[in-house]
Amino acid sequence: MAEITKARTGDHLRRLFQILLDAGDGGLPAREALDRLRAASTLTPYEKGTYDSGNLRFDKIVRFATVGPVKAGWLVKEKGIWRVTDAGKTAFDTFANSLDLVSESDRLYRAWDKARKGAPDSEESSAGTSTEIEEPSDEVAITFEQAEETAWAEILRYLGAMLPYEFQDLVADLLRAMGFHPLWIAPPGKDGGIDIVAFPDPLGLGSPRLKVQVKRQQQSVDVNGVRAFLSVLGDGDVGLFVTLGGFTSDAKAEALKQEKRRLTLVDASRLFDLWVEHYPRLTEKARRRLPIKPIYFLAPSE
Repeated sequence: MAEITKARTGDHLRRLFQILLDAGDGGLPAREALDRLRAASTLTPYEKGTYDSGNLRFDKIVRFATVGPVKAGWLVKEKGIWRVTDAGKTAFDTFANSLDLVSESDRLYRAWDKARKGAPDSEESSAGTSTEIEEPSDEVAITFEQAEETAWAEILRYLGAMLPYEFQDLVADLLRAMGFHPLWIAPPGKDGGIDIVAFPDPLGLGSPRLKVQVKRQQQSVDVNGVRAFLSVLGDGDVGLFVTLGGFTSDAKAEALKQEKRRLTLVDASRLFDLWVEHYPRLTEKARRRLPIKPIYFLAPSE
């Protein structure tokens, strides 16, 4: 007999969704979301158990429970961050009953699985009709996401520990690998809101001129921070705002609505993706600023 019923799984999902929705559009790191969910739940003796590895059974139960919502398009997991989508918000509001929520998630998961396997539409499964569920046997997706979370957390710690001007030089190195020519990099001291000025040619004669602001801060840049940077951009300039802490929704909206001043916002995730994409074109000195190496895992089903 299963130790975790579908209704119990639904309770965990509803609490998790509420926690993520309360956190805002940016979601939460998986570890923090699980910690908050555990603190908000009264665990059964079974859920309090641990595996030989020392991992909590509750955490794995919740991770398995999120597989369906991810395939249903309700939940996004990216670089260790969990975030509820607009479809997830609708589902949360529509299925107020925990059992209904998890049953609909199961239904959408089965539809995804049948489409992936090419099963005929008439093929039915009894999965999800019982009020009890077994823990899924497929460990691949969970192992993969935990590895990604661990790797990404280490990368963020590494970037966050950089000195401000080391981080600034890292951004300049990336621009060089992308084909730009940083002709001015701000020395220590006040910079007037501009950290790097780069051009598409080595003499600085071409256009557009790229003005870059770099912030290593962990807090999200708000709309006032974006407006302050926009104020130093000329009509012919292109702005690039790079920060580890990301941007608030108002800040993103402010950047998107600009008609004359072009501004691109780059958070830690986008910065890292660009670093990976252009890594082959980085100099050896630049690579030492953020050395990376791919490690291959068995990929989960997509």
